[in-house]
Amino acid sequence: MTKTEIALLRWGQLPMFAAIVGWILGFVGVAAGLWRPQWYWVLYFIATVAMTALCIQQTNAARERYIREAPLPRFLQRKLREAYPQLSAKDGELVERGLRQFFLACLRSRQFVAMPSQAVDVLWHEFILHTQAYKRWCTHALGRFLHHTPAEALGRKGMHNDGLRRAWFWACKEESIDPKAPSRLPLLFALDAKFAIPNGFHYVPDCRLTGAQSSSAANSSSGGCGGSPYCGTDFSDGSYSGSSGDFGGADCSDGSGGDGGGDGGGCGGGGD
Repeated sequence: MTKTEIALLRWGQLPMFAAIVGWILGFVGVAAGLWRPQWYWVLYFIATVAMTALCIQQTNAARERYIREAPLPRFLQRKLREAYPQLSAKDGELVERGLRQFFLACLRSRQFVAMPSQAVDVLWHEFILHTQAYKRWCTHALGRFLHHTPAEALGRKGMHNDGLRRAWFWACKEESIDPKAPSRLPLLFALDAKFAIPNGFHYVPDCRLTGAQSSSAANSSSGGCGGSPYCGTDFSDGSYSGSSGDFGGADCSDGSGGDGGGDGGGCGGGGD
């Protein structure tokens, strides 16, 4: 990315803050009788709303491009292969793509996003240990610091899976998969099974299509970790419609207070 684009990521929100301050001053001035409402005030507010919307759109587009294209530290691949010697260099690149997919989900969601992959969690955990590089990445990619939370499994109750459901929704959207009727798994949810990651979380798109029994249906405490797989269609227990509003929104929280796994999660994961 160019220096201009990096500057946009660092300072792109300043016009929005300036516009908000302008709105407050304008409303206070009108309410206090310091200024009389005039046509130019209407134009001013329209202009500030338009400027704010444009600023947010351009900044988010730049952040998405940064997440997709900015190089990650090269030592991360070495650390990943130390943890999982069976992985090839090409395999490591796929895990790195999974981490980028997770960061994109964080950028697009308004709330906590859970980590569904043990392999990607190891890569993320190694990244956060190098605090300066990770802080710089978060600033450019998300506009805030994203705290590490351990990978977690799908629980038996849909209401306890909000963080995972947001990860599922945005990972599916990234690959043009219907999150309610998936024909395949998004990369982030396919990696652990693909590479036979020890204590990894295994998913299938729809157990009804494969004839498999989901770990949620089986009430298995070890399902998905070599037992019954978790099903993409199990992210709702019937109390959710599966719409984008139910799955989560458009800007990332710091992840410090998750609402995830609940019962059924617990095949490991390396937290701070």
